[in-house]
Amino acid sequence: MDLAQLEVLCKQFYDSSNPEERATAEKALVNFVHVPDCLPTCRLLLERGDSSYAQLLAATTLTKLVSRNPQTLTLQQRIEIKNYVLSYLANCPKLATFVTQALVQLFARLTKIGWFETYKKEHVFRNIITQLSGFLQGSVEYCVIGVQLLSQVTCEINQISEAEANKSLTKQRKTATSFRDTELYEIFQLACDMLRRALENWKTPSFKDEVEHNLMNNLLRLAYNCISFDFIGTSPDESSDDLFTVQIPTSWRPAFLDFNSLQLFFDLYHCLPPGLSSMALLCIVQIASVRRTLFNNEERGKYLAQLVNGIKSILENPQKLSDTSNYHEFCRLLARLKTNYQLGELVRVESYPDTIRLIAKFTVTSLQGYD
Repeated sequence: MDLAQLEVLCKQFYDSSNPEERATAEKALVNFVHVPDCLPTCRLLLERGDSSYAQLLAATTLTKLVSRNPQTLTLQQRIEIKNYVLSYLANCPKLATFVTQALVQLFARLTKIGWFETYKKEHVFRNIITQLSGFLQGSVEYCVIGVQLLSQVTCEINQISEAEANKSLTKQRKTATSFRDTELYEIFQLACDMLRRALENWKTPSFKDEVEHNLMNNLLRLAYNCISFDFIGTSPDESSDDLFTVQIPTSWRPAFLDFNSLQLFFDLYHCLPPGLSSMALLCIVQIASVRRTLFNNEERGKYLAQLVNGIKSILENPQKLSDTSNYHEFCRLLARLKTNYQLGELVRVESYPDTIRLIAKFTVTSLQGYD
């Protein structure tokens, strides 16, 4: 098949409303990953840029190629693909959303698979922030791409694929542990710093366009992916038990002893519109679940006081709780507070009496809503 034929088949496969036409296109494309010149053809499809669906096929096919076990691509080839993906995203920042996401996924898969590999005595798939500095320091459009890449790498390394689940999990845990110890804290700090700057920009009266909204959403998602990382390899299932402790490493203490980190997410909740504000609450739920042993008694008391004050401020301005997502996350926050802190600690917080009255009022109002 020539490139034009491939582009026609891709459009039929991804976009046709005719089931028979889609099935025929799928049958023609299913073996594309196995053809001898698949790698250069994928690059040609991307460079032509005539069809977003063909670009999607190229990106997903490359992801299948790099994921094969045993590896059919050499280390040099995978390094070239990684560099090509970053260059392509830099030169084509306004791709279709699904194409960008597929390329982001490809970069994340390359990073995870090659985490321990070296080229000329250098771990070429590490130092993620340095690799992405050009995106993160660029315009808002480029910054969004950089944050998406960081976020997807964090997700990819944290999750266990079906193929990995059927084999030894040793390499997966070694990769996750190495990433946690060498990259994750720096990524979380970067996310918080960028959120502070984005919040200051958000407070200005200028019009908030879709790109700025997208940046804030991706930054919140990145922060959440960092603090919901499986730090000790337990793979908790939130669907069965929503109440668990976040096992933040001791090396992260500075970020949580600096109470500006917690206050940042409460400020984000109050300033952002529904949709984004629920993402800020999602982060607060995780931060409220930090293991008790991260602090000594005095530090824990101060941390809890700020947490209770933040909850009080939400209840004193309850308008946003009319949003279903905000309401749901706030209820989870109250549950985490009850689970992770003892009553004796809570009653010592200066604002506890006022807060518990507001919580009682919120509870009664919520129950009355079901009458």
